[in-house]
Amino acid sequence: MSSYVHGYDKAASARLIDQATALNNLIHDGVRYPSDAHVLEIGCGVGSQTSILLRNCPGTRFTAMDKSSASIEVVRNTLGDASGRLHACKGNAHAIEYDDDTFDHAFVCFVLEHLSEPDKALQELHRVVKPGGTLTVVEGDHGSVIMHPHCPASIAAIECQVDLQKHSGGDAFIGRRLNPLLNASGFKQVKVVPKQVYADGSNPKLQEEFVRLTFIAMIEGVRNEALSADLIEAEDFDKGVEALLAASQEGGTFAYSFFMASAVVP
Repeated sequence: MSSYVHGYDKAASARLIDQATALNNLIHDGVRYPSDAHVLEIGCGVGSQTSILLRNCPGTRFTAMDKSSASIEVVRNTLGDASGRLHACKGNAHAIEYDDDTFDHAFVCFVLEHLSEPDKALQELHRVVKPGGTLTVVEGDHGSVIMHPHCPASIAAIECQVDLQKHSGGDAFIGRRLNPLLNASGFKQVKVVPKQVYADGSNPKLQEEFVRLTFIAMIEGVRNEALSADLIEAEDFDKGVEALLAASQEGGTFAYSFFMASAVVP
């Protein structure tokens, strides 16, 4: 597996929670599981999506898995066992330690982009989900950013995060690859729907929660690593962040596309 480019500190955890809050309706629109189902979530992190799944699907049992012991500890401390409906465990998405046909469904959100072999993880999910079960995948695509005012320095700062993620084995452009990845991994009835987030001065809450606290915070978080890797000059990086902030203020606009895929195990 690849390393997680965003890190595991408190700032990164806070950003994930802000992201989940801002994108709740977009990510979880239509994602509901039966009360008698057992659902696997890989790459659960600190449980920012897990908590929403539990709330939206009363009665459903979830197994939440992550490679980070520290993240799993956070999930256990914050969510407990959700009245017997949640089992949080450490695990490797490339080698899931469950038998074939264990789960009724699987949910994956912002995980494949960080994996060196996303196809291998998908093949593992295909193995552990029962025939007729579903897979839901949500991923972003950093090539989808549109903003006003447009500034080349902002694109350069974003590309630093893209390059660092690529160097760690991930792919910040994976959203556009979901359809071929799922089909190649043996899933059927693959459907991918773009989900665009658009924020301007008419929605200052979204500007704050998604643009500033989520996206810009993510880019700012790689500053030191980008400078150490000689990907950009400090002045240019800071200019890019400043322009991103301008796009999140009154008079600015910012758009980003996520891709939501659904598929069935034959």
